[in-house]
Order: sequence, then structure tokens, then C-alpha cells
Amino acid sequence: MDTKLTLKLNQEVIEKAKQYASNQKLSLSRLIENYLNALTSEKSNKDALEISPFVKSLTTGISYSIPNDFDYKKERGDYLEAKHK
Repeated sequence: MDTKLTLKLNQEVIEKAKQYASNQKLSLSRLIENYLNALTSEKSNKDALEISPFVKSLTTGISYSIPNDFDYKKERGDYLEAKHK
């Protein structure tokens, strides 16, 4: 059964989280649910969901920023190349 949860977060964190969730083709609610499930799960580390540094920063309060010189196109190309090997 789904239940509503109200959170009070920094607006910048919310915007970054929304963008991240959108890029992952997830709702923000599903992203947070997956994260909380991973934190509280008794599964072994190898079976747990991999949590990105950005998502980890949501709980630690440590800002995660993407370097200004980050090449999105190259990163995406490298990802696709590795995926289709």
C-alpha cells in the first residue's frame, strides 16, 4: 500500500533530484523509495542497488556537483559503446 510522505528539502537539492530521476526514467517518489529500500534492505552488498554519488549526497547533505568541463556526449558515447559490446 502506498502512503504519502512529506519531506522538507533544500530547493536546489529537489531540482537536482528531479533532473536525476528524469534522466533515469524514474519518478522522484520511486527514486527515493528505491534508495530507502536499499538503505534498509538486508540483502548483501552485491545484491543491493548501486547508489550514485548524487543520490548519496541527498542524505549526507554534502553537495555533489558535476565538473564544469564534464563531457556529457563523450560519457554517453562511452556508456553506449560498453553496453553494446
